[in-house]
Amino acid sequence: MKFSGKNVLVTGGSRGIGAEICKVLANFGLKVWINYRSNPDLADALKAQIQNDGGNAAVIKFDATNEAEFAEAINLIVQSDGELSYLVNNAGITNDKLAIRMSLDDFNSVIDANLKSAFIGSREALKVMSKKRFGSVVNVASIVGEMGNAGQTNYAASKGGMIAMSKSFAKEGASRNIRFNSVTPGFIATDMTDSLSDEIKANYLANIPLKRLGEAKEVATAVAFLLSDYSSYITGDTLKINGGLYM
Repeated sequence: MKFSGKNVLVTGGSRGIGAEICKVLANFGLKVWINYRSNPDLADALKAQIQNDGGNAAVIKFDATNEAEFAEAINLIVQSDGELSYLVNNAGITNDKLAIRMSLDDFNSVIDANLKSAFIGSREALKVMSKKRFGSVVNVASIVGEMGNAGQTNYAASKGGMIAMSKSFAKEGASRNIRFNSVTPGFIATDMTDSLSDEIKANYLANIPLKRLGEAKEVATAVAFLLSDYSSYITGDTLKINGGLYM
């Protein structure tokens, strides 16, 4: 994979798919800024692992839903490295329940954590990337944002919003050579899926043409492709990573 920039910020990068994205991008030679909000031990352990494998990583704490904190974090990265080349908006949460029982606070909490954070990051990245007229942003959305899911009205709205928002940012960033794309992972093997019963897993697998769960690394390599020079003529697009579950 070929990259013209030198560093990347990954929000929610200390665990799960975010951690795998950090490892893959570090392996491709980028300096990875690992964002975390509340668990420094996980972030520090990931940084040590990347460095032990010969990569370059730094840890940065901020709440991605906090406008001032996010903007300050990006400014600190630019002060340290002279630029911010790439951004992966990966931070997010779920708060599932049927819509009829979902309070406005339940809805807003997920919109804030997923969509609002991606907006802040994309906007602030566009500002600093415009100075060098180069950059690439990937928003980690979800298959749920494309096809919906019972019990996840808030999550579907947040992830569907990320997809649409990426297209609008792509139109605004194109004249400055800044690209915005999104990925929509399907059923990916993570700590969350490990806790599901065999029956629930079997029901999902029955509907996946490739008949297996996805791996976090498969999401990470897709993100790397969309950031890299290999996708230099791709912007405003959505890359599905779902084993054929939704085509």
